[in-house]
Amino acid sequence: MIEKEKIRNEVILTLKSFSETKKKSIEQTLYTTLFSSVLWKQAQVIGVTLSKGFEWDTTPIIKRAWQEGKKVGVPKSIHASRELNFYQIEQFSQVKVGYFDIREPIVEQTKQIRKDHIELMLVPGVAFTEKGYRIGFGGGYYDRFLMDYSNPTLSLLHSDQIVTTIPVETHDVPVNYLITERGIFSTVSTEQSK
Repeated sequence: MIEKEKIRNEVILTLKSFSETKKKSIEQTLYTTLFSSVLWKQAQVIGVTLSKGFEWDTTPIIKRAWQEGKKVGVPKSIHASRELNFYQIEQFSQVKVGYFDIREPIVEQTKQIRKDHIELMLVPGVAFTEKGYRIGFGGGYYDRFLMDYSNPTLSLLHSDQIVTTIPVETHDVPVNYLITERGIFSTVSTEQSK
């Protein structure tokens, strides 16, 4: 959709305009909120993307999960079907650069994690509505994954990534919680939650 592409490009330009100092400051606020949340504290298996470029850095999240004895699952893309499988990594040496320069788990060195075993999924995205609908990077991989995923989903973002409306299609799946520099919000009621 042309409108989705326009929103995606505008938000990416905004994110790329953040200085490294501003980006790191925002990230520290997002991490503090995430790590103090009940969602994080209760989950023993975390699903998270290996970030790159202008995306919010997920390396500190992965390291913190390991420090707390949590299992970390990262996605491997199946391009023919546009699906994701998650594999447990225990160190960054179990990761390689794959398709579209995206870091992915080395399947031969890792163990696949069943979808229903991932207790908290951190979902990447570019733009979001307050209801949790998102514009990702255009492949639809996460929407396919989330269609039958029943545990909590959460996205980290800056308030500049929140847009009033997004063209929603039948296959679009909203995330349950948004963490911004202002706190954590449930997308069901959009009231601040703890």
